[in-house]
Amino acid sequence: MKTEQCASLGPEWIVEGEGKWSRPLQFLPGDTGWVELMRLAPGVRLGLHRHTGHVHAFNLEGSRQLGTGEQLGPHAYVYEPEGNVDWWQATGDKPLVVFVVVTGAVEYLAQDGTVLRRITVRDRREDYLRHCASHGLQPVLLGQDSFARQ
Repeated sequence: MKTEQCASLGPEWIVEGEGKWSRPLQFLPGDTGWVELMRLAPGVRLGLHRHTGHVHAFNLEGSRQLGTGEQLGPHAYVYEPEGNVDWWQATGDKPLVVFVVVTGAVEYLAQDGTVLRRITVRDRREDYLRHCASHGLQPVLLGQDSFARQ
């Protein structure tokens, strides 16, 4: 995981790749999912992936284009059912910020459907704790197995 920060974002944002950041808000009890803000720079594409659980996504700022060609602007809501396979990218000239609730895992896929990378809530929590440690941030404990940033 990259650790450099965009100068305009605070240290609570985790760099996940070129032009992609996340800000964990909550890890759901029983390792069932997570809630986060996801930020993508214009033109950044979220590759082909499958969800093993339900996903709710609400665009707070910016726009994105789904793999179907549908354009979504600010305040657009998308529900992705379990097993959904898709890709999408940030469009326009402003960064995209999406409020996302993910249950289950996210599996990034090759074109032939082979799983290239699987991300679980445990992976996201470990990323969060590692990020907090490397940036001198104190993770906030919200129950026995949950963390969130204020």
